[in-house]
Amino acid sequence: MAMNYQAPKKATNLSVSEPLLQEAKALKINLSATFEAALVEEVRKQKQQRWQQENKQAIQEANSYVTEHGLFAAKHRVF
Repeated sequence: MAMNYQAPKKATNLSVSEPLLQEAKALKINLSATFEAALVEEVRKQKQQRWQQENKQAIQEANSYVTEHGLFAAKHRVF
């Protein structure tokens, strides 16, 4: 399922250490944008890890096949 990251925003509560929050405010860091960017990246990484785990056996089988038989179109390589 593709995520629409441009969808309307929803307010939420987060807990952050007070010194970090004060420093971020002093630096005029947009907390919402920073959090959202970090969350998008973490979701991407978690999905990638999940996909790799779910497809681990198929990847191993494909690699074994290539090791044993070579690449399907290797004879057509020009390099």
